[in-house]
Amino acid sequence: MSLLKVENLKVSFVTRNGTQQAVKGVSFNVAEKQITAIIGESGSGKSVSCYALLGLIPSPPGRIDGGTAHFAGQDLLALSEGELRKIRGRDIAMIFQDPMTCLNPFLTIGEQLIEPLRIHRGLTREAAKVRAVELLHEVGIRSPETTFDSFPHEFSGGMRQRVMIAMALINEPRLLIADEPTTALDVTIQAQILQLIADLQKNRDIGVLFISHDLAVVADIADQIVVMEQGEVVETGSPDAIFNNAQHPYTRKLLAAIPSGEREGSAEECEVLLDIKELRTWFTAPGQDDPVKAVDGVSFGIHRGEVLGLVGESGSGKSTLGRSIMRLAAITEGTVTFDGTDVTALEGRELKNFRRRMQMIFQDPFASLNPRMTVYDTLAEPLLLHAICSRRELDGHIAKLMDDVGLARAFIRKYPHEFSGGQRQRIAIGRALATQPEFIVADEPVSALDVTIQAQILDLLLDLGREHQLTMLFVSHDMAVIRHIADRVLVMYQGKIVEAGPVRQVFDTPAQPYTQSLLASIPGAALTL
Repeated sequence: MSLLKVENLKVSFVTRNGTQQAVKGVSFNVAEKQITAIIGESGSGKSVSCYALLGLIPSPPGRIDGGTAHFAGQDLLALSEGELRKIRGRDIAMIFQDPMTCLNPFLTIGEQLIEPLRIHRGLTREAAKVRAVELLHEVGIRSPETTFDSFPHEFSGGMRQRVMIAMALINEPRLLIADEPTTALDVTIQAQILQLIADLQKNRDIGVLFISHDLAVVADIADQIVVMEQGEVVETGSPDAIFNNAQHPYTRKLLAAIPSGEREGSAEECEVLLDIKELRTWFTAPGQDDPVKAVDGVSFGIHRGEVLGLVGESGSGKSTLGRSIMRLAAITEGTVTFDGTDVTALEGRELKNFRRRMQMIFQDPFASLNPRMTVYDTLAEPLLLHAICSRRELDGHIAKLMDDVGLARAFIRKYPHEFSGGQRQRIAIGRALATQPEFIVADEPVSALDVTIQAQILDLLLDLGREHQLTMLFVSHDMAVIRHIADRVLVMYQGKIVEAGPVRQVFDTPAQPYTQSLLASIPGAALTL
């Protein structure tokens, strides 16, 4: 039986350049006690469609141009704001993509949990607290009686997402809308959240509308999949039909973009370019005597021309290790030797000059690119700083960089905010390549990108590596991505390397329980491995 039936939904936005139709006559159903997944890239209209159902599209500039959305005998699109407010949070609840921006930083977790109970159910504070503590326990929060009075910043990303799920379920809704609830989470935490949503759906007999850009994520939990492209539904079917007999070219494109296979290389036969010995990077927080051992006695080598994958959960120390190698984090002990030079002994101008040979691609290009600098200025800066070319030769070098990373030369005077996430990452890659480095640390460069854009960036990095004979340390929490791009892999846990070896060996016969848990957590493992 249909719980939610959406027919011919149309949503548009009025901009300076005219009216843009974001949702073009979309129709789909969510059955009772089932999970319907809406899949598509950023900009496909999947989130806008769901936000429109609950009156969460800001007007102006957004507006609903037509359609119906029948839920419990009512057309959601025909209800007033006051009538919708009675349904939101009670009969229909939503899990948002980024819990840190959706949770109130000034209120404790407990206060935010009891609020919907007091508003929609009229419970006393004491009764609401009892129910909130029960639900925190149900979603896997340890010691909920104590953490009830904690603030959002005191939780990890996975724990904050669990709190968001508890908040969505607090009033026992009939329909749960989950908008990209696992996008920025580690693979193990992602698996836990997906399993939690699936278990709660079965235990509570609720309908779930699950929004994602990643087909692999929904492979194991969805009962029905709706594929959206550019505001339209292009294919609908069961997971078996979608994965094994996709009809639309766009669906096949999404499936093809799921990282698969492994890179074969012979880099181990080459000389060692980078040698790390007993590297330690410890931090001491104010008021604490014991240091945080982010990197604790790590040793390994990277061969010239090799792509070495470094994998682990958030907090394992992998990003700190990459920054330590680049001398962007203060090293406590140990040595980093690059082509015979002890990098840890370099200071001042020597270190600045040496960094021409070692560059870094950061996880978030929007945060790492200067918003006041055009693409031209961003690419020109390292070229001029390291005297790689004269100002007369600058235009030619920048044009070559734009070509290398697949950006149109017409974009050269634009600013970072005028680009998509994938395009911004291409700019960041171009900046890293500007100094013609021999070695690059790529720190989670595709973790927040759509699966198709992710595939493009991975292929771009591999192509550029071959063209420029690059050696690379590729940092990621995504095992499928590591298998696709790396020659060898290091597994990091609590500041230490717990397993190392060729990709095939680590993936096919993992020796450590931690590595086994990472591999078991890959969504849609049958599709990606």
